[in-house]
Amino acid sequence: MPRIPVDLPVSVDRAAPMALTVQLGDRLRTAMRDGTLKSGERLPSTRALARQLSISRTVVTEAYQQLYAEGWLDGRHGSGTYVADLVIHTPSAAPRPPGSGDTASGPGPADGSALPGLSSSGRRGEGVRPGRPDGPAGAPAAGGRGGQPVDLRPGQPWVRDYDQAAWRRAWRRAADLPPGDSPDPYGLPALREALAVHLRRTRAIAVGPENIMVTRGTGNGLDLVAATLLRPGHRAGVEDPGYRVARHVFAARGAEIVPCPVDEDGVVVDRLPDGLRVLYTTPAHQYPLGGRLPVPRRERLLDWARRTGAIIVEDDYDAEFRYDVAPLPALHGLDPGRVVLLGTLSKSLAPDIGVGWLVAPPDLLAAVAATRARLSDRTSGPAQQAVAVMLEGGDLDRHLRRMRLEYARRRAAIVDVLGPRVMGDTAGLHVMIELPAGIIPSLLTEAAERGVLLDSTARHHHGEVRRHGLVIGYGSASLADVRRGITVIADLIGSRLAN
Repeated sequence: MPRIPVDLPVSVDRAAPMALTVQLGDRLRTAMRDGTLKSGERLPSTRALARQLSISRTVVTEAYQQLYAEGWLDGRHGSGTYVADLVIHTPSAAPRPPGSGDTASGPGPADGSALPGLSSSGRRGEGVRPGRPDGPAGAPAAGGRGGQPVDLRPGQPWVRDYDQAAWRRAWRRAADLPPGDSPDPYGLPALREALAVHLRRTRAIAVGPENIMVTRGTGNGLDLVAATLLRPGHRAGVEDPGYRVARHVFAARGAEIVPCPVDEDGVVVDRLPDGLRVLYTTPAHQYPLGGRLPVPRRERLLDWARRTGAIIVEDDYDAEFRYDVAPLPALHGLDPGRVVLLGTLSKSLAPDIGVGWLVAPPDLLAAVAATRARLSDRTSGPAQQAVAVMLEGGDLDRHLRRMRLEYARRRAAIVDVLGPRVMGDTAGLHVMIELPAGIIPSLLTEAAERGVLLDSTARHHHGEVRRHGLVIGYGSASLADVRRGITVIADLIGSRLAN
């Protein structure tokens, strides 16, 4: 028998500057986190709650949709809306770096050179285009613009449509900054202030500049964390399949790589081993399967980290681009003492910018800064100044809004053709199509011969390949090229599955 809906102890303020949808979502999250709303309880219908609060039903519907996407709510067909199975915990104290009295840690930060295998900008890449496979050599003549191949491999944003006036303005202002002879390892203060505002507003994390270090990108930030926290013999968990640069970073610091399974929602918490010093994860849009980690699993992940003492490194990969609801809040916001957050402008703006950020508690950030000073690692001062200008003037926000609409059109073109085969299409710049293992090698080859370059899941596994399919990127191809390429892919898939 369906449960009777609970009476929700929530209200909204029409006079407040915050949108009613955001207010309602915040009130409901607070009620679920403090136990006012318990797991399994049924919520009122959108119509009933709208009537109770004297607001539009659309406001309630949008708030519920956001909470569905984040995993706070479950929908049961013909029964209603329910609070998901939540594991609520108390945020933990900040993790301590090696040498700070943590008996499970090794010695303090070691001196060393910059990590081999990372590009000079530290961005997502391994000496080749980020996310690119070691695919068929010799690009075919047929394909997209001007006879060039249609490149649907993941890892790159669209960089040919930007606000040139804003770009020039930012770099003119950057030129006013005198050359520095002793750069701050934490980064330019003005940029750290601007990033704190940006992250509080877009990622729902309460941080100040004291929590932020400006890096050269995700790879650089990850290496600094690894050099600070890991010693030879420490165990480092990585998603499998997952971002292979993370494996290379940890291995270069002497860690034992522990593959951690993922499914359509992200890392499988119940199968995480004990004994990990660090776990690297991409909860906003898992790479390459494309899942987003729902709130109940996020709570269980944090509970696991608190129990085992592991430090979670959250790569905020693809968080800026979401197409069903607003971007999900960062995992870091649920437990700032246990999660280190990494972000970058390589996907939201351009890889050549070479600017990213690392968010952590001040004491851990100080240890990372000490490591950075020993490695003589730094982020370009003019680049930091230019990014600060773009953030302060709202130019980056305007660019993101414009590109979110553009990427949504390309994503829709893929979904329209491939339909229910598409996985991970609610966010980011790539999707996955799961296919029988036997047809993938010939499909990649024939697609390249027909002018379409693709990636597969094979190279993203640490060991045995368990998930088989195509990883299709739509960031760097025009809408026309995406449509052209996806038609070829659909034809190739259909012909092989029909045989």
